[in-house]
Amino acid sequence: MDLAHILTVIVTIVVLYELIEHLIFPLAWSIIMRNRKSLSGIESMVGKEIEVKNWQDTKGTVFIKGELWKATSDHQLLPGDKAIIEKVDGLLLRVTRCNED
Repeated sequence: MDLAHILTVIVTIVVLYELIEHLIFPLAWSIIMRNRKSLSGIESMVGKEIEVKNWQDTKGTVFIKGELWKATSDHQLLPGDKAIIEKVDGLLLRVTRCNED
């Protein structure tokens, strides 16, 4: 093997490595991460069980992750009841009664 052939092989290997590192891996990673559910932030709150602290008619406050949030529901809830977060609209949680069997 002559020097030109060795240099061609080395350049080809480096180009393939850079292509895989900067194009293939990031594309694969973004496809994998796109389907994962958020672990933090508002999106992670939907579906979580919360505890009702105060309630009057269809509005009240609930306790989740060490914080009190304003909430609304179609159901009459009582302090101490458990509920599930259906939707987050700004700083207002839409909740429904927890079905305890």
